[in-house]
Amino acid sequence: MARRLPPLNGLRAFEASARYLSFTKAAEELNVTPAAVSQQVKSLEEYFGVQLFKRLTRALMLTDSGQLVLPILREGFDKLAEADRILRSRQDNRILTVSLAPSFGAKWLVPRLDRFRRAYPDYDIRIDATDTRADFRRDNVDIALRYGRGNYPGVVSECLIADTAVPVCSPKLLEQEHPLREPADLRYHTLLHIQWKMENDAAPNWRMWLKAAGLTGIDFDRGPQFSMESMAIQAAIEGQGVALISTALVEADIAARRLIRPFPDDVNQQTNFSYYLVYPEAHLQRPKVAAFRDWVMREIENQK
Repeated sequence: MARRLPPLNGLRAFEASARYLSFTKAAEELNVTPAAVSQQVKSLEEYFGVQLFKRLTRALMLTDSGQLVLPILREGFDKLAEADRILRSRQDNRILTVSLAPSFGAKWLVPRLDRFRRAYPDYDIRIDATDTRADFRRDNVDIALRYGRGNYPGVVSECLIADTAVPVCSPKLLEQEHPLREPADLRYHTLLHIQWKMENDAAPNWRMWLKAAGLTGIDFDRGPQFSMESMAIQAAIEGQGVALISTALVEADIAARRLIRPFPDDVNQQTNFSYYLVYPEAHLQRPKVAAFRDWVMREIENQK
């Protein structure tokens, strides 16, 4: 028997309006006018012969009928979105979408990408550089590289690199009036900060590092603040100050002597954060995801 379906545009207008409890916000999402959304909902109410919203002054409230059907419609639209994602992913299984933080992408992944392409020439990587945690289904992300504590519910998280924060600077700072030779010399130099880490006691920051090193009398809040690690690293390379940075992000710059680690290893700071490979367990059945995971693991093993 042929399905008898209500007007789909009306259903979309109702579902969006119910989520926001606003015709205006629903209209912004659907890229139509609020009047068009209101009319579509009204037509749907006439189709069913029931009222779905109570129209209050500058507000909407779901009726009992609206509350009854909303979860069913939401599930239906979620399934449609899932079908869309599956069909789009089958258009080209060569494309591997990797989500990761911009600085880690620029300083760790991108320099190694050519090795991945040579090892797996059938796959093309699409980099989704963002500090926002990936929504694997909504964003069509295959796998993610994340900096954090690894407590990501509903997905597999494999620790790749245990983070150690180290002060780094340009070799130029060893030649100035107050050469940087021991931690106490930091009082004569500019501290470079990662803004979000300053506000997070679990992440490495200068206040924590100076306290662990037993140093007092140094203003740990002073100095430029950067929203991205890669910008602080570049400032350090230019000789503008000393940055406290994850070793994973500066290994190439240290090897090239663009940066140095001026202090012994015993004053470096182990953190509660690490770099993780994150993915839904089912994604590992995709050959491209399995290939990328295996390659990353080899890269990590080779750098030890």
